[in-house]
Amino acid sequence: MSTIQPGAADQTTGTTPATDRRAWWGLAVLTLPVLLVSMDFSVLYLAIPAITDAIEPSATQQLWILDIYGFLIAGLLITMGNVGDRVGRRRVLLLGAALFGVASVVAAFAPTAAVLIIARAVMGIGGATLMPSSLSLIANMFPNARDRGKAIGVWTAAFAGGSAIGPVVGGVLLHHFWWGVVFLINVPVLAVLFVLAPKLVPEYRAESTGPFDITGVVLSLAGILPIVYAIKTLAADGAGVGVVLIGVFGVAMFALFIAHQRRAATPLLDLALFRNVQFSAAVVTALVGMMALGGMSYLTGVYLQSVMGHDVLAAALAGLPMAVAVATFSIGATRIATLVGTRTAFVGSVVMAATGNLGLLLLTTSSPIWIYLVFTSIAGVGYGIQFSLVSDVVVGSVPVERSGAASGISETSFELGTALGLALLGSLATLVFRAHSDGAMFGDTLGDTLHRALGMGPAGDQLADAARQGFVDGMQAASLAVVIALAVLGVVLAVVMRGRPAPAVAEEPAHETADCPAR
Repeated sequence: MSTIQPGAADQTTGTTPATDRRAWWGLAVLTLPVLLVSMDFSVLYLAIPAITDAIEPSATQQLWILDIYGFLIAGLLITMGNVGDRVGRRRVLLLGAALFGVASVVAAFAPTAAVLIIARAVMGIGGATLMPSSLSLIANMFPNARDRGKAIGVWTAAFAGGSAIGPVVGGVLLHHFWWGVVFLINVPVLAVLFVLAPKLVPEYRAESTGPFDITGVVLSLAGILPIVYAIKTLAADGAGVGVVLIGVFGVAMFALFIAHQRRAATPLLDLALFRNVQFSAAVVTALVGMMALGGMSYLTGVYLQSVMGHDVLAAALAGLPMAVAVATFSIGATRIATLVGTRTAFVGSVVMAATGNLGLLLLTTSSPIWIYLVFTSIAGVGYGIQFSLVSDVVVGSVPVERSGAASGISETSFELGTALGLALLGSLATLVFRAHSDGAMFGDTLGDTLHRALGMGPAGDQLADAARQGFVDGMQAASLAVVIALAVLGVVLAVVMRGRPAPAVAEEPAHETADCPAR
């Protein structure tokens, strides 16, 4: 074991050391769990009908099967980032992968809805360890700033690409096998991770000088989980007294969490990180960007199926051009930032995302598919660049021994942004949809209304046409709201992202312990 400062300049030449080839192979290994975790957010959407037929979950149980995974990931990311910093990032990565793999097998053969919900919860706990551990390890493995940026671009491409191809993979597998296969595909991938990670990924941990903030963990969970639950429930079922009270409780607990972090000796969340305006701007970009992407992906998915009449697999395939754009420009984001500057690249990516969403205003009940493909691809270019730069700025603007905690903060922003997108944009679209009923027999959703219109003859056809138009109007209202939010974000970034992000300065010289595998 040797004590090193990753990323430090060579004492004799004053230059940052070149990246070892082994690090690039290690990066390939680190993308495996990221791909799986992001895929498991979306792969289940197509499997729910088959799961419903097989184990007959109630409506409430269906909600928990879908959401418990994301709830626990969002609630535990900050905590697990800190655990990795203290215990060892590779060690936590492999422990999380083991937990994720075992839970995947249990989920695949779950005999009841209750067992499946528990298995999905354990998968969420495992997923929460995989995300910050993999990203923070990149900060240690790539001391060269340019190479680190490329590596983060690859990591972002795997994260965004996994979410996009999840429905496609699920659709293909479900066409040939039973529903449990969407979980079993995790096992061989994780087996590769267990074999190769100890050989290619070095161990890193920060030297700890204080006790772990257990109180902070409890308060963070008591704050984040109720807030995420309230947001998702409001989006799905509307406002209710119970849901509002849960949300208020979560906000109160989160306020206590912040107050505790201000006075804790070794806080779970270092609030001093937010004094760096580049770090704060990057976190806000993650929140707003994922809100836009998550909300509009959901609405356009409904549009392609219920308005345009495409089947589920065709709708998923229509999302591939955007997924390719996100993945390609995530990898190339560092090169773009080198050519035009980080500030210009950040602002330009937000403008492209806004332009793509603005183009969605052209969609009607009978639009040619190329309009959707072109403008979602333009938005994908913007999202790919900005999400990669978010991760790069977050990791590069904090001391390296805090990169796990910082990664947890940025990824929590990604998760909360998705939840906010579904809640706020979904609710806005629903309000506009219902406002267009004009006395017609609209249901709560477009799907309910189309089902109600069946068998009503000409009156049903009129009802269905009115419902489809109402949904398109709601989707356009949400898209316009996204354009406005992104425009405001672009202005803010143009002001605060001046110059290159400055590394945060620790009060004491920062050291990490690195256990490197034998060469």
